[in-house]
Amino acid sequence: MAARKPLTKNQLEVLEKLETASAPLSAYMLLDQLRERGFRAPLQVYRALDVLVKEGLVHRLESLNAFVACAEPHDHSHSLTAFAICDTCGQVTEFSDHDISHQLEDWVRSTGFAPRKAVIEFRGICARCRAAAA
Repeated sequence: MAARKPLTKNQLEVLEKLETASAPLSAYMLLDQLRERGFRAPLQVYRALDVLVKEGLVHRLESLNAFVACAEPHDHSHSLTAFAICDTCGQVTEFSDHDISHQLEDWVRSTGFAPRKAVIEFRGICARCRAAAA
């Protein structure tokens, strides 16, 4: 595996914001929060996010069009990652399981399907919000 290039100042700033955020952030939310640090254009945020996603440090949540910092130290190139997103509090739980990933890869190979992308997101209510509502 090739050594990772050091992150730029902008990439580090975006990553820090996502790591300290209590909920997923869109690129425009990130831009608003980073204006005081010199960010002026959406392209600055999108370029940083592109690198962070490719490096496996950040995930894009398709259903929200938002981003979260990676919560688990796993190899993104060989493992499927799923997310549980609470519609009440916005909490995102990351889940990765090699056995499930291999089962899905076996199924894909057996069908001859050629996937370009796989996204698994569960939307609902987390246990804490369900308990608070009871």
